[in-house]
Amino acid sequence: MRTLGLLAGALALLCGTGATAQDYHPDSRAPAPAVVTKTIKLWPNGAPGSERRRAEPEQAADYWIKNIHDPSLTVYPADPRHANGAAVIVVPGGGHRLLVWTTEGIATAQPLARLGVTTFVLKYRLAREEGSTYSIENDAASDLRRAIRWVRAHAAEYGVDPHRIGVMGYSAGGELVTLVADNPPPAASRTGDALDRVDARPDFQILVFPGPLGLPAKAVAGAPPAFLTAGSLDACCATPTVTLFEQLRGAKVPAELHMYSHADHAFNLGETSTLLSVAHWPDRLGDWLADGGWLDSGSRRGAAPAARSAGSAGN
Repeated sequence: MRTLGLLAGALALLCGTGATAQDYHPDSRAPAPAVVTKTIKLWPNGAPGSERRRAEPEQAADYWIKNIHDPSLTVYPADPRHANGAAVIVVPGGGHRLLVWTTEGIATAQPLARLGVTTFVLKYRLAREEGSTYSIENDAASDLRRAIRWVRAHAAEYGVDPHRIGVMGYSAGGELVTLVADNPPPAASRTGDALDRVDARPDFQILVFPGPLGLPAKAVAGAPPAFLTAGSLDACCATPTVTLFEQLRGAKVPAELHMYSHADHAFNLGETSTLLSVAHWPDRLGDWLADGGWLDSGSRRGAAPAARSAGSAGN
């Protein structure tokens, strides 16, 4: 796939692993190591409010998954040839009715993992699915906070720098990123376990045609650096993308915005777009990640772990 090949070529040379053009090329015939995934249950005793439905099986067909009552992370370890210590939690969209698991989940995780970024794809509870008793703000957003805490607490096990953990959300998943990264956390935890004491603030955020929930954001002054992209024809999500960018810019948070003039919603990684600009947008993300130092294995972003652990109480 040409788009992902371009992204691979850009990022592989920027990972802080000593890789060179001779070591790796997107058209190389050398096979990449097999990716062995792992699933992590975020709440061993069941997510608060969903214990009675935890045993129900998930439903999946074609590109989607729904009926999620036991939130989890699917781990795509970094390719050890290019591992750089960065991590990204990918949050698929789907209108909070289902998860677009293929194109907005594993299709994003696999190339990032090959490029040395340890990737975690989140299954979160769906507040707008028929029969759901969950809320977006109190349950789905809690699943993302829990995911960030889990990755940070287990960073050493995956060779991840706990100060280079980002979140990447599509559409409804972008709304969860906004609620967690750009808004204050809830006042109190509902579980009280040790993981609740770990910082739930991401170090950087990537929002791909994000929806309007959480806007105007209420904690932009402390928000992490942001990359935002959407299509100008997107009736749902063009305005929220620009609105959040303007808020972040006004708060002097490093933010980069890419709006594509002939693009609508759900262009994903641009793999099926006929627009050259959209086909190349992942390369703009690669530039931003590199310029921010997020792919530099020698980077030491953020405060000391002890200082960070007190910063985001709440679930």
